[in-house]
Amino acid sequence: MSNEQDQWNAVDAYFTELLAPGDEALDAALAASTAAGLPEIAVAPNQGKLLSLLVRAQGARNVLEIGTLGGYSTIWLARALPADGRLTTLEYSAAHADVARANLAHAGLDKLVDVRTGAALDTLPLLAEEGAGPFDFVFVDADKVNNPHYVTWALKLSRPGTLIVVDNVVRGGRVATPHPDDPAVTGTRAMFDLIAQEPRLDATAFQTVGSKGYDGLLIARVTD
Repeated sequence: MSNEQDQWNAVDAYFTELLAPGDEALDAALAASTAAGLPEIAVAPNQGKLLSLLVRAQGARNVLEIGTLGGYSTIWLARALPADGRLTTLEYSAAHADVARANLAHAGLDKLVDVRTGAALDTLPLLAEEGAGPFDFVFVDADKVNNPHYVTWALKLSRPGTLIVVDNVVRGGRVATPHPDDPAVTGTRAMFDLIAQEPRLDATAFQTVGSKGYDGLLIARVTD
């Protein structure tokens, strides 16, 4: 590990200890996910706290998450909802979804959260048919190849004022130039092109460093 990464980890640990400390349910969710063999790619605690603050600032009551993994970010999102709020989260892997459901039940949030299993591009049209939207807040953290499709669906299921947050958009800096050999970069760049040309979205993106390395977020607001 580089000295630079050590420094990033130390700063993240300092911020997390003071402002976003873990608790039994969050720690148990990470431990259960690791024990089940899930990849250790959940958001960092301070990033989870950011999502929670954004949901609260938005006054969101109906939240959509695309990409559940073990439910760690889902817990942060769901805790920011009012008692009558609702979070729908979409997970491709049935095994991952089972871990997430158990983690959410352990956190006492299973009544607020609906975990849907299957490819998101199959389940998103079903949400539209059910009239599940409009969602007040959408968090996209799934396979990067389909990022433009996920943002398109987020826009369809939104309302004026909805916030859309997309994780992992920097790709270690590779996003700045074409990389035809990297579908994640290609998909992310296509998403940026789509958003830049979409008059209904007002967006920005920024780079981050921390325990998850060099990455970044995109935040977009639906204007009308």
